[in-house]
Amino acid sequence: MATIAETSVDTGTPPISGRPLSRAIDRWIFVYMAASFVVLTLVGFIPDSVMKIAAVKSGARAPFPLVLHFHAILMGSFLLLLLAQTTLAATGKLDMHRSLGRLAMIIVPALVLVGFILVPTIYHAAWYAAQSAPPSARAALQQIVRGRDNIMLFQLRIGILFPLFILLGLKARGKDGAFHKRMMILAVATTLPASIDRIEWLPTTLPASPLAPDLYILLILSPLLIWDLARTHKVHRAYLVAFGAYLALSAGMYGVWDTSWWHATAPRLMGV
Repeated sequence: MATIAETSVDTGTPPISGRPLSRAIDRWIFVYMAASFVVLTLVGFIPDSVMKIAAVKSGARAPFPLVLHFHAILMGSFLLLLLAQTTLAATGKLDMHRSLGRLAMIIVPALVLVGFILVPTIYHAAWYAAQSAPPSARAALQQIVRGRDNIMLFQLRIGILFPLFILLGLKARGKDGAFHKRMMILAVATTLPASIDRIEWLPTTLPASPLAPDLYILLILSPLLIWDLARTHKVHRAYLVAFGAYLALSAGMYGVWDTSWWHATAPRLMGV
């Protein structure tokens, strides 16, 4: 099943040359991308988690819901699986690569399911905290809820694109290794706003606009995009498929971002 890269070097797309450096980049650039996702996640979540754990211990916020722990374990496991799979493919250990890839059959469906449980769980906690807060704190908590409305748009986009890209990648794994491994990378890239939003020192357009996280995703993907363009002098089909779907959903997200209609609709979607 879920091989992250069916072959270590693309077929059907001639490299710049047969030089060892070009072949090495073809093999290792996917490892670099997977490693960059792990680093970005750690940079985003470790300081944020430490701060929130301290707040829980001091009684300043409620304990984390159990589903959040499951989500963290599953997402971390998938990121490490992606890193392991790209490394195994790059080093030619394809038998181990194929065997380990079976774990994705468990992790991906569980991750999607837990994600759709986590969104209303977190939203309800913020909503009911705002409703029951004393008047002096209610305005600040209501503003947090409005922020959750907008964050939900990111979460909905991820909830659609992540499994879609994984499915497309898996369907191609035995027929088009180049498409397959790019879709796996692009699937994880859709989840990066969760990490980017937590890096407080990054310049951002949030909460006014979701533009900054999308530009950072493009920046993070740029080494792979630039290498593919330099090597083949054309845009790979995987990017056309992924960016087409991404732009289609993003158009709707941008259209309703922080509008009165969306702030009225989001609570109804969450059942509050």
